[in-house]
Parts: sequence; structure tokens; C-alpha cells
Amino acid sequence: MQKDYKIQFNTLKISSILLYFLVVGCATSRLSKFSDKFEKPPYDTSFHGLVVMEASSGKVLHNTNGDKYFIPASNVKIFTLFASKKMLPQKAPALEYVFDKDTVLIKGTGYPATLHPYFKDSTVISFLKKQKNITFYEKNDEVKRFGPGWAWEDYDTYFSPEINTFPLYGNVLTIYPDINSEVFPNVFLDSIHFQKKSVRRDERTNQFYVKRSQIDTLTIPFITSPSLSQKMLESTLNKKISLSEKFPDINKQTLLGLETDSIVKRMMYRSDNFLAEQLLLMASSKLSDTLSATKAIAHILENELMDLENPPRWVDGSGLSRYNLFTPESITYVLKRLYDEVPHEELFSLFPSWDRNGTIEVWNNYKGPRYIFAKSGAMGNTYNLSGYLKTKSGKTLIFSCMNNHFRIPTQAVRDEIEFMLKSLWAKY
Repeated sequence: MQKDYKIQFNTLKISSILLYFLVVGCATSRLSKFSDKFEKPPYDTSFHGLVVMEASSGKVLHNTNGDKYFIPASNVKIFTLFASKKMLPQKAPALEYVFDKDTVLIKGTGYPATLHPYFKDSTVISFLKKQKNITFYEKNDEVKRFGPGWAWEDYDTYFSPEINTFPLYGNVLTIYPDINSEVFPNVFLDSIHFQKKSVRRDERTNQFYVKRSQIDTLTIPFITSPSLSQKMLESTLNKKISLSEKFPDINKQTLLGLETDSIVKRMMYRSDNFLAEQLLLMASSKLSDTLSATKAIAHILENELMDLENPPRWVDGSGLSRYNLFTPESITYVLKRLYDEVPHEELFSLFPSWDRNGTIEVWNNYKGPRYIFAKSGAMGNTYNLSGYLKTKSGKTLIFSCMNNHFRIPTQAVRDEIEFMLKSLWAKY
């Protein structure tokens, strides 16, 4: 009887192993066919990379051009998420302040949610309303209004707000198309011209141009400055604000704002470039008094990611710059670190999933199970998708698919990625 049991057990074990290799073989075959297709017309003149690994073991199931550098576009935001998890507290630092008798001296931390069109956070405003006298410091020579390599002609587009240490209203003018044409911030009421022009704002002044027939909500970046921040605060608080050239580094306190994850999630779901840049500034505030995305990036690369085999060229938080260069292997490495270090329910909630939410809009009509949690990254001739795949059998895979320099419609590349991921879900 015992012998029969062992025979049955061994037979079952062998069958399970054969089944495993059959399933894995089918999935691996599909990955090979996927990579092979990108070596044939019309894809053969462009550049493609794919890495797939098991999340639990880290075993690499497929690697094509995994160690080659690609322009990542918004896949950079995965690294910004990682930096936020490593460097920022549970609640984001909203303001730094020092009391001097009956005056409070304040300076920004890069916190992006104050009066933001989506967050509408009033933490800083509520704090300042309680103060008798306020002195504001916003001098930081290391913060440039645009990231390295950003397209200069995007200055008036919604996705390219300026970067600064004390953002208000998301650094954009918002015009709501109701009967009264509500405007926020209202300090720009006299700067809006209802006329059709090729741009929505002058390049060097805060003069805005809007069609009278506008039916959608408009968001137009404005030019930031300490004097404008002072004016907007005075208008909101209905009290005078003084400017200062110095900020004392004694008895400094920090006012906490929204949950950091709520800002990170909005960045990931909407691929929000402004939030990405400000998150890196906030992260740098934990290193020194001088805010600098470059310092935050250097800290992460030199400490948390020092063992990366293919260190990236990482220049901004959003991926707007074509100076960025990342490999599929480095992206899957960071995704693996996040998988190992962040509770899975929390982690997957930060990534757009395969449904109507988030930035994977090509699959809006999909009605099946939610099994892909990933960040897309797109710009001209570039489309990347990296994240997590929960297969039908219950396994989790990590993948990074990067595609650069193609001259065909982006939809064609997306369709191939979709077919590959569906096959992996069903067969692995």
C-alpha cells in the first residue's frame, strides 16, 4: 500500500513538473514570438526591448535588449515613486516655519497640493490664517522653472507647469466654462483676453488667451515668482505678507500635509508631470535646506540603487526630457524592489490597472479581470509599458517593454504588447 502511494505520488509529481514546463514553455514561446515580430517589417527599423521575470523568485523568463538604453518617457515616474517611498514620510512636508516673536517665517518644501485644482488642500492656508504676521522666503537658485531637455515650446501646455519651491494652485491658471467663467487664481482676472491666438499665454508674461466659445475646463501654466506667490497669498489670506532674503536655520518646524501616497497615486494615474517634479523637490528637502531634484536623484542612485548593473541617466522626475536613458533591466530591478518592500495591496493601488482608470487608455473597452498594474510612457516615436502582471494561475510577473524610434502608429505597438500580456496571463 505504501509502495503504491509512493508510485502515485511520484507520478503526480512528474506530471506536475511536465505541466509546469508545458505552461512555461507556451508562455516563453509567446515571448519569443513577440520579440521576433519586432525584428521584422515594419518594426525592424526601430528599437525594442523586453524583460519579464517572476516577481517572487526574481527568475528572468525572457530578456531581449534588457541591458540596452531607451528613452523611458513617463516610465521615469516609477523611479520617482521609488524615491518617494524611500525618502518621504507618510504625510508629505507641506511647509517649514520658524517663529520669531509674533511673526512666522515660512518657506516652501516643494509641496504641490496647496490650493491645487484636484487636491484643493488648505493645510498651509489654515495654518497661515492663524498667524498675526507672516514673512515669506522663496529664494532657491538651484530650482529651475523647467527640467533639463524639456521642449521650450510647451510652456503654455497643461502638462508642463513650472517647477518651484512653493507651488500654489498647481502652478496653473484654471478656467471653468460656466456662465460666470470661474477663474483660479483670481489674481489673473484682468490678464485673460478672450481672443483666438496660436498660444494660450505669452511666452514671457502672464497674459492669457482664451476663445469665447471655450466649452472645456482650461489649465494654462503661469510664470512663477516670489512676488506672484506673495500676491496670491495676500489675496487668499486677506492680509499683508512680507518677503525675506534669509531664512533662519534654528528651531525649524515642519507642517505636515496630505498623505504622500495620495500625491504619488495621482502622479501615476494621471501621469502628472508637475506632481512628479515636486515630489523629487520634497524628497530633497529631507537632505538639506537647498531644494534640488538633482540631489534627490543622486541620493537614490548612490545609496538605494548603487548596485544597478546599468545605472540610468536620470535627469527629471516626470520623464519629459529626452535626456533620460533607462534600460528594461533597471526598471524591472526597481519594480522588484518595490514588490519586495511595499505591501502588495498598497503597491498595486499606486499603479494604473487595466480598466477605465489611469493612463492605459487603449484598453478602455476591456471588461475582463484586472490583472495588469503598470505605468505607460509615451512621447513622439516612443511607447513603453512597465509594471506587474497577475496571471490566471495566481502568479505575479514583472515586466518592462520599451519601444523607441518607431515610425508606425503607436496603436500598432500597443496592440502587440496587449496580445503578449493577454497570452502571458492565460498561459503562465
